[in-house]
Amino acid sequence: MKSFFYILFILFLTACKNNKQEAQGEWIKGTEKEKIKTIENQFRGFDNAMVETGYRYQELYWAGQDENWEYATYQLDKIKTAIDNGLQRRPKRAASAQSFLNTAIPAMKESINKKDTAAFNRDFIIFQSACQSCHIAEKVAFIQQKIPDKRLSPIKFSKE
Repeated sequence: MKSFFYILFILFLTACKNNKQEAQGEWIKGTEKEKIKTIENQFRGFDNAMVETGYRYQELYWAGQDENWEYATYQLDKIKTAIDNGLQRRPKRAASAQSFLNTAIPAMKESINKKDTAAFNRDFIIFQSACQSCHIAEKVAFIQQKIPDKRLSPIKFSKE
């Protein structure tokens, strides 16, 4: 009986032992450090955050034109999230982004809350300038955003 409990005890210890297995994906291979590096390269730096921000910038504009204030708020929140996520990957961009995050986004939020298209359009020009100020600070002034003149998204709000 004593040997039975001894065997059970050994089995218990063996079961509790950390049986770490290294997973290999289809294309992410290598050591844990190499896999993390591959994933980081796929997420890239701030450029992907800016692609998302550009898309949401357009959607924000059209939401204001449609007076779809909930969608405008949603897009503004997503712009902030995209920039925050980009800053996690490229913290050296934080100094340039702070004014935009702390001033331009709250001001645009106030504009949206007014639910006034004319005010939104005036404030959107200021918002656009804040975008460009950040681009200038980051020495990418050649990246210039304009007020959208053509809707690219199929999303359109109707009050009906």
